[in-house]
Amino acid sequence: MNIHVTDNAITELRANKEHDVQHYRMGVMPGGCSGFKYTLMLEDVAADDDVLIDAAADVKIIVDPFSAQYLEGAELDYVKTLTESGFTFKNPNATGGCGCGSSFSA
Repeated sequence: MNIHVTDNAITELRANKEHDVQHYRMGVMPGGCSGFKYTLMLEDVAADDDVLIDAAADVKIIVDPFSAQYLEGAELDYVKTLTESGFTFKNPNATGGCGCGSSFSA
């Protein structure tokens, strides 16, 4: 599976990592104003059918099989401006989106 995690995102994931949490779970769920919404959560254990991505030596991302089909080739970034900051997703599989940037259609 090909997911790119930018240096800015890795830095922010490292800063937010708790001592006993091993992974971040990146995924999509039905919902949002365009059909699907992105998720990024802390996760202790990967399931047997999860895909494990080594974003960096100390940053591991897991993706479930359902989400993998929508996230292939996606990029996770962290953006900080004067008015807002947060993780952003650039997804080549998205056929549409909304103004908030956290939901998409495929």
